[in-house]
Amino acid sequence: MSKEKSNKTNKPSFNFYWIYAIIAIGIIALQVFTSGGNTREISTNDFFELAKDGYVEKIIIINNQEVEVFIADDRLEDLKDRDKKYKNLSKSKGSFGESPQLTFTPPEPKFFMDQLKEVNSELSEAGQGQIDYKIDNRVNWLQVLLTYSLPILLIFGLWFFMMRRMSGGAGGGGQIFNIGKSKAQLFEKGKGTNVTFKDVAGLEGAKEEVQEIVDFLKNPKKYTELGAKIPKGALLVGPPGTGKTLLAKAVAGEAQVPFFSLSGSDFVEMFVGVGASRVRDLFKQAKEKAPAIIFIDEIDAIGRARGKNANMGSNDERENTLNQLLTEMDGFGTNSGVIILAATNRADILDRALMRAGRFDRQIYVDMPDLNERKEIFQVHLKPIKLQDKVDIDFLAKQTPGFSGADIANLCNEAALIAARKKKSAVELQDFLDAVDRIIGGLEKKNRIISKEEKRAIAFHEAGHATVSWLLRYAHPLVKVTIVPRGQSLGAAWYLPEERSITRTNQILDEMCAALGGRAAEEVIFGEISTGALSDLEKVTKQAYAMVSIYGLNDKVGNISYYDSQGRSEYSFSKPYSEDTAKTIDEEASKIIEEQYKRAKQLLTENRDKLTALAEKLLQKEVIFKEDLVEIFGERPWDSLEPEEQLKEAAKEIIEQADEKSDSEETENNSPAPSESENGSETEETEGQPKE
Repeated sequence: MSKEKSNKTNKPSFNFYWIYAIIAIGIIALQVFTSGGNTREISTNDFFELAKDGYVEKIIIINNQEVEVFIADDRLEDLKDRDKKYKNLSKSKGSFGESPQLTFTPPEPKFFMDQLKEVNSELSEAGQGQIDYKIDNRVNWLQVLLTYSLPILLIFGLWFFMMRRMSGGAGGGGQIFNIGKSKAQLFEKGKGTNVTFKDVAGLEGAKEEVQEIVDFLKNPKKYTELGAKIPKGALLVGPPGTGKTLLAKAVAGEAQVPFFSLSGSDFVEMFVGVGASRVRDLFKQAKEKAPAIIFIDEIDAIGRARGKNANMGSNDERENTLNQLLTEMDGFGTNSGVIILAATNRADILDRALMRAGRFDRQIYVDMPDLNERKEIFQVHLKPIKLQDKVDIDFLAKQTPGFSGADIANLCNEAALIAARKKKSAVELQDFLDAVDRIIGGLEKKNRIISKEEKRAIAFHEAGHATVSWLLRYAHPLVKVTIVPRGQSLGAAWYLPEERSITRTNQILDEMCAALGGRAAEEVIFGEISTGALSDLEKVTKQAYAMVSIYGLNDKVGNISYYDSQGRSEYSFSKPYSEDTAKTIDEEASKIIEEQYKRAKQLLTENRDKLTALAEKLLQKEVIFKEDLVEIFGERPWDSLEPEEQLKEAAKEIIEQADEKSDSEETENNSPAPSESENGSETEETEGQPKE
């Protein structure tokens, strides 16, 4: 049985191009078989010379365009001896009868016939046999076939080619007559992806959820005995590069059931009804092989909320596909033994009917890795790399906050490329640091032309960032500062952000102040500002508006958030607040930014000598590190505090600020009332009473 099965599976599938090959071979064979073997072309004068000498037995005049000449059998050898140019002539038989030995193109028909009659009369007078001639109006079927059928074949071939391209290429669902078939890639038992859960570092919570689904398929009795039901679907949600597709690959490698994998865009074609047809075919195949798992990557391609597409009012193919998917996942018919896995990084735009329990019972959030998870990811990606002994994985994990799993994999590969470029025998720690700079800042451009004045301005700009961030408690700790151009930036300051779960107001304000330190340093030192602070201004503007309109951290606007977690504002032409509120938001955001700018200027003015010393050192060395700032400013006092002490200090500071605020309010309330002569009329108008 196994041999018969293997023979069936190894049997080559029929290729449509064989039809083209058979037609071409047939045309060539027809051309070869209908043509003469050793036919030689001569001139009209040569023909009449041979005719007068009695060598010609008969001729056939074809459509007054060509004359076929047949040499008499008994004179053929004499003709060969007479002239060497006829030595290759032979008595040949074609597939359709006797073939001529010679051919020529006749002159004007009437003139040719008159000459032929003269030759026949001369031969008759000499007592020789006359030349038989026959006029034949032949049809060149090959020419007719090519004339009429070739354009049709070309049109059909072009149409066939376009249909194959539009339907996704050859094979499976790519054929014209299989366009409604599913294009899912099937992983059967024994044919996996070679990725297991051991290859997925970090993501412990997400792995546990997905492993439970795989375990349910392997050992269903363990759950069904307690009355549990298998989840119908699990949705993997998270930022790009965090490992959603990798988790699905691990499921395909671990699960001992058929695994169907495809992308959301595989359902969508230019033809109406194709997406819904492919959904039906996909679930039909999965039910036949149940228990089975279906994985749909980037499900937002078809799962976008209905009624929010740009082409509203038309017969939207995506909505038809989504409707069919909803019906197949949890409709009137039963769908036992089929689990749906899906992945997206845009869960906010998915349709509510798709997200409900019974379709996707579980939403597994795959977040950016924390410090410990980054260590595990580094250990996985550093296995194939030849490392120097001094490479510290803990240090690398601390240097890469905010990196996703894909970013860390790219970082390891980039470090290996840098080491190979420098012809090293192993990858060193400095190669990883260079790779971090390359990924975050871009390619180093040491040959960029910068004038001395511009370089000095850049040095003070970056020194301003470093100085303010060093003097502020909640600003991110500095790692290094450089004035070497990278990518589109002329200089950069590298920080090591803290691993925060929440961010307080003071922390945001300190970060904004540090971001404005570059522009403030330019004004303090040179008395003028430049365009070099574009990215800083963009950053602080977003932070200020987020504080006022999203996080509710502004006293005047109050505890109100205009954040739209459902993404509905994309399709709305009006703002969720009035014009007066919009004006207030703009004023408060500008006020926050200007206050932090003045604060940065004050800090830099008080520490102008240290700022200048740092800038001069930066101009001299081009790259400075934390140790250089310690040499100039001394140690930061709050860096030495333990985490518990930092929390106590922060709580104490919040209490002190609250006390100061209450004291100021009490002072305002206890101040003497204004006299009636000065403010009495205003008081009366605001209270709504008539003026006496």
